[in-house]
Amino acid sequence: MHACRQSQGQVEFVINPRYPDPTIEVLDPAFLRYRIFSASVEQLGSGLRWAEGPVWFGDGRYLLFSDIPNNRILRWDETTGGLSVFRQPSNHSNGLARDRQGRLIACEHLARRITRTEYDGSITVLADRFDGKRFNSPNDIVCASDGSIWFSDPVFGISGEWEGEKAEPELPQGVYRIDGQTGRVTRVIDEMAGPNGLCFSPDGRTLYVVESRATPYRRIWAYSVSKDGKRLGRRRPFVDANGPGAFDGIKVDVDGNLWCGFGSNGSLEADPAALDGVRVYDAEGRPLAHIHLPERCANLCFGGAKRNRLFMAASHSLYALYVETRGAV
Repeated sequence: MHACRQSQGQVEFVINPRYPDPTIEVLDPAFLRYRIFSASVEQLGSGLRWAEGPVWFGDGRYLLFSDIPNNRILRWDETTGGLSVFRQPSNHSNGLARDRQGRLIACEHLARRITRTEYDGSITVLADRFDGKRFNSPNDIVCASDGSIWFSDPVFGISGEWEGEKAEPELPQGVYRIDGQTGRVTRVIDEMAGPNGLCFSPDGRTLYVVESRATPYRRIWAYSVSKDGKRLGRRRPFVDANGPGAFDGIKVDVDGNLWCGFGSNGSLEADPAALDGVRVYDAEGRPLAHIHLPERCANLCFGGAKRNRLFMAASHSLYALYVETRGAV
């Protein structure tokens, strides 16, 4: 395992010098095709309070991600390896993504809305209400191939003062769709116990959604998507966390594998050292691998010049790992 030590109140990560990296635990031989023998997990930056929502900007060779309690969006530059502040305050932004025109779209806890950053830097509000009621705290977000924007809306940001502002919910926890042509907002999932990460299968016919507060187990659901891309059909359980684990943000690669932010659900029987990191499943829900990190991974994305670098926003730090697959777009 990688070493981890405290340094001036921060977690300092030491790369394991051995190849293959022993923190990349292979659970099924099918994962060996995705593991690069001479690639290790790298720590790109630290000193954060709760890292979330990474998104890659290949045209600028940089990554943006949220540091929610610090009320800022940070930028990691591939050319220099440096971290800088992209936006502060950020309205306690969480999930970030890009629309089909390459513009930044963001979930904002504090303002309880979805925004788009225009090319000139101005901000457009895409949605802040449904049926005249305020959203809870938009959490994670994805843009579909037809330009529609889908986002989850749990109560995490209004449950206290740490990631937003405490308030009473006005709407049930659910998932919403913003039409890419009309801007009309529809609720596609009426109620769910802590809707969290979400992503589409490579062909866009399945939407995966994390239910992060379900009991006894946290679960990922797979919903069929209608041919017109506007509605969800039947759902099926894709995978359970099976015990003290919990899912968070998720992404899919070109082969349909799900890469899932993973960690303890906070129960007393949980062993964070065994749970923290990224869990990988194939399209049938079979576990392929676990990438162990010294911190819980909240969210992740693929990036880099070939879209084969996995960026992991994990509690206090940002990590990366080259893999032999690409993120689906």
